[in-house]
Amino acid sequence: MSAIILDGKKLAAKLEEETLGRVMQLKEKGITPGLAFILVGEDPASVVYVRSKNKACERCGIRSVTCHLPEDVTQEELEETLHKLADDPEVHGMLLQLPIPAHLDEARAIACIPPHKDVDGFHHVNAGTLVNGAPGIRACTPLGIMDLVKLSGVETRGKHAVVIGRSAIVGKPAALLLLEADCTVTICHSKTKDLSFYTRQADILVSAVGKAGLITGDMVKPGAVVIDAGIARVDGKVVGDVDRASTEPVAGWLSPVPGGCGPMTIAELMVNTVSIAEADYAE
Repeated sequence: MSAIILDGKKLAAKLEEETLGRVMQLKEKGITPGLAFILVGEDPASVVYVRSKNKACERCGIRSVTCHLPEDVTQEELEETLHKLADDPEVHGMLLQLPIPAHLDEARAIACIPPHKDVDGFHHVNAGTLVNGAPGIRACTPLGIMDLVKLSGVETRGKHAVVIGRSAIVGKPAALLLLEADCTVTICHSKTKDLSFYTRQADILVSAVGKAGLITGDMVKPGAVVIDAGIARVDGKVVGDVDRASTEPVAGWLSPVPGGCGPMTIAELMVNTVSIAEADYAE
């Protein structure tokens, strides 16, 4: 038996199609959802990511603006740009592409983005609503993870979910969303002893570390849902945390890298942007 592949590209395309429909309805009311990207420096990966997000905006009918700032921009100049976009009524969502240069204060910069325009869900207000179970904007990759879990058709209630990684961007919010879906959740990290002891218990296993080959087939419970949310480069190729060759014969469902969480993250970004625009219209 071989795992069913959870096709993130196909699901993302469906989400984008649905999002385009929502955008067309807004445009009929005179509203064009707008998303602003703030890119600092020339980090190759960041440049590629922003380009991919701009293309997704084009597919979904969302107006996008990219503010490309120089590597040596000051904290004050960055914050001035963020405040200007925050005050622009045609900008519904804002995204500061991470990472930013080391001389800049990331937390201070993100705090300049109004919570209602924080399309990434990174602002401490939105993180707080997730912890409290209140309505708010959720981080895009964790949303994509949850949609891939839903695609498997596995009932989450009462299942044991194991999340590897505790970042504020993926690991922690993914764990909280799984908890919200009535899973029993275990979070593992670099200091966890005997990682395989926990992974073998997981009905739903999410790995978000960025370490190639971290998860092998002998660490996976037969029939489990395995979501690979890690990204690494090996010999110039993009790979995930999960060793696909050994895991695919064991798992029940597998979200691969590439083609899993990556396209879903961008699709969820489009969904968040349109949801913000719809909320603004409702007000």
